[in-house]
Amino acid sequence: MTEDERAIRDLVANWMAASQAGDTAKVLSLMADDVVFQVPGREPFGKEAFAAMSQAMKGISMEGSSDIRELRVLGDWAYLRNHITLTITPPGGAPMKRAGHTLTIVRKEADGRWLLLRDANMVAEVKGP
Repeated sequence: MTEDERAIRDLVANWMAASQAGDTAKVLSLMADDVVFQVPGREPFGKEAFAAMSQAMKGISMEGSSDIRELRVLGDWAYLRNHITLTITPPGGAPMKRAGHTLTIVRKEADGRWLLLRDANMVAEVKGP
């Protein structure tokens, strides 16, 4: 594994850990200012909308895992296919299970950090047990 591949895997691991800890500031620091997210049922959105949605989720418990299925580094750009599994529990509510695939583009910044640039997220509710 190359140094860049390790750094990108660390980016994903840090994102998952910060998300589960409710550390919105850390998650925001892992994305480029011009990031774009695509999810089913809504128009693409950027960092500001992501931050607002994260604020609305305060108090929600989240556990999850990430399984990178493919990772290709192409100079200062890379893409990865990932499978994510989440359990989200609102305060006093029942756990909701979600799972699905993502296709993510990351970019290496001038300071050497890899940041999330584009993310197409197909995570959806898991039906059944």
